[in-house]
Amino acid sequence: MPKVAIISKPQKPELEFILTELLEWLTRHGLTPILEPDSAAYIGLTDQAIDRCDLAAHEPVLVICLGGDGTLLSAARAFALTTTPILAVNLGSLGFLTEVPLAELYDTLDAWMAGTAVIDVRSFMHARLFRDDELLREWDALNDVVLSKGAIARMGEFAIEMDGQFVARFRADGVIVSTPTGSTAYTLAANGPILMPTVDAMVLTAICPHLLTIRPIVFPGDTEVAVVVDVVPHETYLTVDGQEAVELILNDRILCRKSSRNVHLLRLHPNGFFNVLRSKLKWGER
Repeated sequence: MPKVAIISKPQKPELEFILTELLEWLTRHGLTPILEPDSAAYIGLTDQAIDRCDLAAHEPVLVICLGGDGTLLSAARAFALTTTPILAVNLGSLGFLTEVPLAELYDTLDAWMAGTAVIDVRSFMHARLFRDDELLREWDALNDVVLSKGAIARMGEFAIEMDGQFVARFRADGVIVSTPTGSTAYTLAANGPILMPTVDAMVLTAICPHLLTIRPIVFPGDTEVAVVVDVVPHETYLTVDGQEAVELILNDRILCRKSSRNVHLLRLHPNGFFNVLRSKLKWGER
């Protein structure tokens, strides 16, 4: 039988009942559920759990993500090498990406089985960290990569290049490089612009720069932007989608550009981007 992967947010007691009902629905419709450890723990099936990073190897036809945007970001990276659609159900407080409410879970599953559901394709960003001219780590991020300081309130100094051309050097608390999807996340809080998800572009935003003239930059998706750590305060980190972190040292170089990979989000209705802006970010309200 076709497999359906289920990924859940931890510490959500209501998921015990949601998952029990969901597994019954999937089995009744000829689908085999496979669970990662957080999901399996809610219903006492930990001995059958599959590590999240190994789910894609089981080739599920659908991923059901139960939680908030953080849960979806983790699921998207786990399935970055596939075109498996992800049905993201909002159980969090905001859920800007996980816009399918729990009340529409089974209607969306019915639409998927009938072939009438909507697929919303979002681009990843590919980020590479070089240290001493050697590739140290690389990632695909759905939202953003962020260079930011740790516990001590000292600014760093960063140099920016685009396609090998020097752009600027400035002192700031950090730098955000964001996809269009991530433009409504951390970069928005740092006064960055809102981009439509389909725009072939990315955004670089300084966090609390020590210059009034530094403003966010929107650049084409095929541009390679480099952020170089010129002065590093104690505990400066590179974080990917707010979940994976690497401590940076002087002269570390981070290269970002649009990835060739995408995430496929399953929706019941066409993506009402501005409806989400109005309802969840109160955009345009007086």
